[in-house]
Amino acid sequence: MLDRSTYLKLGLIAMVLGFGPTPRAMADTPKAQLQGTIERVLQVLQTIRSVEDIARNKGLLRQILLDRFDFAEMARRSLGSHWNNLNGKEGEFVSAFTQFIEGSYMGTLGSYRGEKIVYAHERVGQEFAEVDTRVVGGQGAPIEIDYRLHLVGGEWKVYDVVIDQVSLVSNYRSQFRRILRTASLEELLRKLREKGEGKEG
Repeated sequence: MLDRSTYLKLGLIAMVLGFGPTPRAMADTPKAQLQGTIERVLQVLQTIRSVEDIARNKGLLRQILLDRFDFAEMARRSLGSHWNNLNGKEGEFVSAFTQFIEGSYMGTLGSYRGEKIVYAHERVGQEFAEVDTRVVGGQGAPIEIDYRLHLVGGEWKVYDVVIDQVSLVSNYRSQFRRILRTASLEELLRKLREKGEGKEG
């Protein structure tokens, strides 16, 4: 039921593609902070040659992405109005959701083939921003990937990724709603945990 995680894989793998240093003068802009994350992940990515390399660097990669992605906000938005029914299990849901996403992107880290990111428009409001990018150099047409960020404690955190006009948050919200029509929140949590652990179901 959660098999459309390919969209998320593309969005997260885009974090490891990029080029060029981040100018100091622009260090506080959403685009510059994204580029900083890309550079950190790219340093690790360049050392990955095998499944063993991915396993060895898993903790470091997870921490780098946790620094830039607001998975708690992504989880809250993805669950929508059902968030209010968690009754104290918000932390448990965020943990399962983050583990599910982590399981999705770790399997893509060995697939880098020299693609590049072209940064396009950056739109910045008081507390929200969007950074538009295109992944180029791979097979087929360029992939448009737009990042939606909000300001948290002086840092720009990604809370949604829009890939070829498909919002990951909206995509997950639709899937979760379908599941919750016939299942409980406990069942959804179980499915997320199983997906995160690489199990069927």
